[in-house]
Amino acid sequence: MKFIGAHVSASGGVENAPINAANIKANTFALFTKNQRQWVTNPLTKENIRKFSENCNKYGFAKDKILPHDSYLINLGHPEREALQKSRAAFLDEMQRCELLGLKLLNFHPGSHLNQIPLAECLSLIAESINEALSKTAQVIAVIENTAGQGSNVGFDFQHLADIITQVDDKSRVGVCVDTCHAFTAGYDLRSEDGCDQTWESFDRIVGFSYLKAIHLNDSKKELATHVDRHANIGDGFLGIDFFRRFMLDHRFDGIPIILETPDENRWADEIALLRSFAEA
Repeated sequence: MKFIGAHVSASGGVENAPINAANIKANTFALFTKNQRQWVTNPLTKENIRKFSENCNKYGFAKDKILPHDSYLINLGHPEREALQKSRAAFLDEMQRCELLGLKLLNFHPGSHLNQIPLAECLSLIAESINEALSKTAQVIAVIENTAGQGSNVGFDFQHLADIITQVDDKSRVGVCVDTCHAFTAGYDLRSEDGCDQTWESFDRIVGFSYLKAIHLNDSKKELATHVDRHANIGDGFLGIDFFRRFMLDHRFDGIPIILETPDENRWADEIALLRSFAEA
C-alpha cells in the first residue's frame, strides 16, 4: 500500500495538520511541529497534543506514517562549536516534540561544512549530533534527507548518507528520506527505466533499502546534476511524468510516507489522485 500525502500547514497549532491533510485526501502527511524559521518557540500544550491525537484518529492517520520535518536553521555538521551546540539543542527539542506527539520519525537535512572543515569531519559531526539526540530520547528515528548539494551542503551523495549511518551507534533509530528532486539535481538520473534501476541499485548497495523510511516525491525545475534545489509539480519538471508512473508501481516504496513538496499546494489533491491512479493501473 502506498501512503501518499504532502507537507501541510500546521498554522494555528499542530492539531490542524491532520485536518489539512484529510482535506486533500491524503493518507499520510508531513508537518513542522514548530516555526521552522525560529530557534525557540512555545512548547506544545497538553491541548495541542490531545487534539493532534484526536484528529489523527478521526481522519485515520497512523502516527508511524507521519513525517515531521525539523527547522531549516539547524546544521548538525556546523564547524563552529557554539553554533553546533545551538543546532544540537534545537534538534533535541524537535525530537522531544515528536515524542510528545507520539510520532516515530523526524526528517532533517544533514548539514553543511561551510567550506571550513573537511567533508569527512562534517559527516562525523552529524553522526555525533545524532548520537547525542538519540541518547536523550527513546523512540524517534532520525531520518536523514539527501540534498541537492547546493553550496557546501553535504548529503547529496548516497555515500555521505552511508558514512553518517556507519557512525551512528543505534542503527535501529536512523534512516533515510530520499527526495527525488534532490537526487536528480545531485546527479542521479531518474528519467529513464534504466536510470531508475541504476539509481536504486546504487542506493541499496551503498545505504540499503532497510534504511529507507520515507520519500519526498517532487519533480525538478532544474536539470540533471545542476545541484540546485528547485521543486516542480508532478510532470512539470525535468523528471517527467513517466518517472512517477514507474515509481508508483514499484513495491519497494510501499508502506512508507511518500510526501509531496511540490510548489502549488492547490494541486496537491489532484496530484495525490493522479499518483493513486498510477498505482492502481
